[in-house]
Amino acid sequence: MPHFIIDYSANLHDRLDFQPLFKALHEYVVSTGYFPLGGVRSRAIRCDDYRVADGREEFAYLNLSLKIGHGRDMTVKQQVAEQVFAILTDWLAPVTDQHYVAVSFELTELDPVLKFNRNNIHPLFK
Repeated sequence: MPHFIIDYSANLHDRLDFQPLFKALHEYVVSTGYFPLGGVRSRAIRCDDYRVADGREEFAYLNLSLKIGHGRDMTVKQQVAEQVFAILTDWLAPVTDQHYVAVSFELTELDPVLKFNRNNIHPLFK
């Protein structure tokens, strides 16, 4: 953890380069000292079937979900959420300055009893 998951409307596909965003997000969360590099993952999922507002073809959307493990206090979560949203909106500004895009973001803390994982990457970064 953390996991960054982006879903976005297909009409944005040719306008987006996710690697610079992923790099900035990974560097930021690791720099906080609250998240180990070996657990950070990012992915973008193109959505071909969608409708925004009244269905105009030029309307687009991008949603970023950030899932984190349990245990950080609300002050940390709020600070991280605000900075992640700033990174996202700065990266997306060239698109939102010229196109209609609904942008959303949510940070979710996963329940420690109901979250399972196995990761053999962590030892590489210790």
